[in-house]
Amino acid sequence: MEAGEPSDLWVFGYGSLMWRPGFPFVESGPGRLRGYHRSLCVLSHVHRGTPERPGLVLGLDRGGSCRGMAFRVAGPDAASTLAYLREREQVTAVYVERVLGVTLDDGRRIAAVTYLVDRRHPQYAGRLPEAELVRLVRQGLGRSGANPDYVRHTHDQLVAMGIPDPMLARLAAAFAVPSP
Repeated sequence: MEAGEPSDLWVFGYGSLMWRPGFPFVESGPGRLRGYHRSLCVLSHVHRGTPERPGLVLGLDRGGSCRGMAFRVAGPDAASTLAYLREREQVTAVYVERVLGVTLDDGRRIAAVTYLVDRRHPQYAGRLPEAELVRLVRQGLGRSGANPDYVRHTHDQLVAMGIPDPMLARLAAAFAVPSP
């Protein structure tokens, strides 16, 4: 696997990390992670909801593949980036941090830190009917803002990258902000 400088860190984002990474990086590009797929399967108790009124955010669930964005962080920023990501992604321990192989669209294979959903965690929602997805997203409001905004921003980023996601497209349309 290639990774630039030996001390550099690669991070794979599939949800809000694609459009709001929150850390410095020296390179970014689209890539594919095999063995996992993007799914609205995590009840958000902090960033996009509360325990009393959970929102719904994306997780990497097993099976299939996921196209997303890979970011290369320079070695001197690797430790602070990992600390930031752990604080952001591990606030309720619903995700498991893993280093997995990602194939960048330019053909390079890299090892990237990413966050998989822990299916044993109480916030794992699994596959939900579309009406329940809409209900949870509609009610979600947390530390990072309104849940419908999260869905729209993620959908917009996927569209910009040429990545189809029919479910997110339907949800983004359901929460479209009307033009004045």
